[in-house]
Amino acid sequence: MTMAVLRRKTHLVQIENITVGSNAPIRVQSMTNTDTADAENTAIQVKELADAGSELVRITVNSPEAAAKVAEIRQRLNDMGCDVPLVGDFHFNGDRLLKDYPDCARALAKYRINPGNVGKGVKGDEKFAFMISTAAEHNKAVRIGVNWGSLDQALAKRMMDANQHLPKPLSADAVMQEALIVSALESAQKAEQLGLPADKIILSCKVSNVQDLVKVYQDLAARCAYPLHLGLTEAGMGSKGIVASTAALAILLQQGIGDTIRVSLTPEPGSARTKEVVVAQEILQTMGMRSFTPHVTACPGCGRTTSNVFQELARDIQQYLREKMPLWRSQYPGVENLNVAVMGCVVNGPGESKLADIGISLPGTGETPVAPVYVDGERRVTLKGEHMAQEFLALVENYIHENYGENGKKRQSAKVIPITVQ
Repeated sequence: MTMAVLRRKTHLVQIENITVGSNAPIRVQSMTNTDTADAENTAIQVKELADAGSELVRITVNSPEAAAKVAEIRQRLNDMGCDVPLVGDFHFNGDRLLKDYPDCARALAKYRINPGNVGKGVKGDEKFAFMISTAAEHNKAVRIGVNWGSLDQALAKRMMDANQHLPKPLSADAVMQEALIVSALESAQKAEQLGLPADKIILSCKVSNVQDLVKVYQDLAARCAYPLHLGLTEAGMGSKGIVASTAALAILLQQGIGDTIRVSLTPEPGSARTKEVVVAQEILQTMGMRSFTPHVTACPGCGRTTSNVFQELARDIQQYLREKMPLWRSQYPGVENLNVAVMGCVVNGPGESKLADIGISLPGTGETPVAPVYVDGERRVTLKGEHMAQEFLALVENYIHENYGENGKKRQSAKVIPITVQ
């Protein structure tokens, strides 16, 4: 039984073909690590991220050379049939780049502005005002993204000084957490005063510690109706980054907090940038909030499964299904809800296979070398011999075609996860 996901009520923000907030799906975002001045490679990576399932892709816009190429990147993506919205990441000189390169301002779907890096005093206020007015002029969304590592120092000092005069001063960490929230909310208020509608504003307050992130977003969510972008900044590499991001985001998402997410993984040398997209999707899918790709249930293995056949088959099936999803999203609507079981012995194999849409129970150590295949709970065929893996993959493909193809019985009956808004 699927339980309703209780979401916090926010403004709905339209970012080209994507809606963010309230009852809209929680969106997966990513960011390129190419030199934006290299339009060809940046467009290629953006498309790779979009094909992997990223619904918004952020690119660095840090120099005249980068800003000059943004419109070309947008056109290259259009030519490749990729309509993913582009987000421009601005720091320090965003006002100048938007002014000098109006094509860049028009090509981006959303601007990311960091209040701590816009500038100080009157000059900073003028730069912020120009960026906001440019967004309003072109009907662009803005994410006001505050970061622990680049917090407005003038604001932090003012709040630290005020804290010292309280009868019971707060800890330094508590003041810094409050400063993050105040920076985001004050900047959003200024943006509205400058003419940017509330339904064009998204906020984020990123830190690199799980407990700090949870506390900051809980407080921020209680004090505004803007959609929130979640992410543990500088999460790290490999399992550390995945675990830390999952721990933080899962807590907040379960509480109905968060409208877009990014998993900020440090890529392993030579590895694909798309890993961060896969992890973000898996967080949402594991929590039952969205479905992106067919789910593969596989046993962990034990002394009953000394053969590695089931491990190889589970890996190959999962990889195959994910690689096919860019095409299957349109060809086989609803296929992301498919559940495939690849089990390694008789203990749980038949049971898990019956519960899946299609499943195989491979023979464990000492078992008869045959593998029953269950389709929609019924034993359909028994495979044996050295080609069991290829034969099962063919059965999966046939199941998808029959059930999610043009006349498939499951094509129009994809599971819908109910969303309620507080």
